[in-house]
Amino acid sequence: MSDREALRLDFLRSAGLAEAARAPLPGDASTRRYERLTTPTGASLMLMDQAPAAESQPCDPSWTPEQRHAHGWNAVARLSAGRIEAFAAVAAHLKSLGLSAPEIVAVDAPKGLAVIEDFGDALFANVIAEGAEEAPLYRAAVEVLAVLHIAPTPEVLTGTAGDWPLLTYDQTALQGGADLFVEWLPKLIPSLAFSDDAVAEWRAVWAPITAAGEAGASVMAHRDYHAENLIRLDGKTGAASVGLIDFQDAVKAHPSWDLHSLLQDARRDVSPELEALALDHYFALRPETDRQAFMAAYNGLAALNEARILGVFARLIARDAKPKYAAFMPRMWAHLNANLKAPGLEAVAGWMNRHVPEDLRR
Repeated sequence: MSDREALRLDFLRSAGLAEAARAPLPGDASTRRYERLTTPTGASLMLMDQAPAAESQPCDPSWTPEQRHAHGWNAVARLSAGRIEAFAAVAAHLKSLGLSAPEIVAVDAPKGLAVIEDFGDALFANVIAEGAEEAPLYRAAVEVLAVLHIAPTPEVLTGTAGDWPLLTYDQTALQGGADLFVEWLPKLIPSLAFSDDAVAEWRAVWAPITAAGEAGASVMAHRDYHAENLIRLDGKTGAASVGLIDFQDAVKAHPSWDLHSLLQDARRDVSPELEALALDHYFALRPETDRQAFMAAYNGLAALNEARILGVFARLIARDAKPKYAAFMPRMWAHLNANLKAPGLEAVAGWMNRHVPEDLRR
C-alpha cells in the first residue's frame, strides 16, 4: 500500500466513511484525482484527492513577476495548485450567492483531501450528447456568470478550510499563458522554430491585450468554465440549476473570460448561433455593459486563451504522452483563426502569418 493510499484510508476512517465502496473516476489534465464513494446506505459522495507535493507552490500575493517565474507555473499563472483551501473558499463564496457548489462534507486541507457532495454525472456535455436541448442549458450557465459579475468581488474568500486570496489574472499570468504557444508548439511540430526576436515580437503584439485584460479584471472568474465542468441539477431553476465543479483556480479576471471559455469550448462545438444567443442573454442581464468594449476584450482574450490552450495541448502530447488531446486542436485553431479577424488583433494576426504557416493552423 502506498503512503498516499494509507492517508486516504485514514481520512475516510476519520470521516466515518471507512465502509464506503470506492470507484475511481477517469483522470483529466490535472494532478487531482476523484473517487465516487457509495456508503452502505446507498448515499453517493466524492473523494477529492490533491496531493500538495504534486504541484508547484501557489502564488504569494507579495511576489514580483520575477519571483513568480522563479517559483514555477502556478505562481506565474496565479493558479491555486489544486489546494483544498481554495476549493472550499470558492465553494463558500458561490453558495453565498445562491449558486450551486458542492457541500464540503469532510476536509483535511494540509493533506489535500476532502469529501464533497456528489452532483452526479449529468454534465452539460453528456446530457447534450444524449439529446438535451442546448439553449436552455447555456442560458442557465450565462445566468450563473451574471450573478457572479453583479456581486461584489471580495479580495479574500473564506471557507471551511481557511482563507484564500482572490488574485488578479494579470499581465504576467496572461502573457505566461500565451507563451506556452511559442514554448511547446515547436516541440510538437519540429518544423516550427521561433527565434528570440520572434518570441520578443510575440510578447509585444499581445501586450495591449494583456494590459486590457488586467485593467478590466473586476469579477471572480471560474477560469475553467465549460460544458464538462457544469452539471445539470434537476429540481432547481435558473442559475441554481447549474452544478459548478473544478473551480478552485478562481481568479479576479475580465468578465469576458468565463464567457469565451464556455462559448468557444475546446472540447465540443458551440454553434455561432448559440454563441450569439448566449451573448445576447448576458448583455440583457447586464444592460449597463458597454457591449462594443466588452466584445473587443472578449475577442482578444479568447484569442490569447486559444493560443494558451494550443500550447497546453502540445505539452500534454509532446511531454506527457497524452495523444488524445490532438483531437481538440483543430477546434482551437478554428476559434483562434476566427478571432484574429477581429478589429484590434491585426498585429497578432500578422505575427501568425509570418511565423506559423497556414497549413499548420488547422
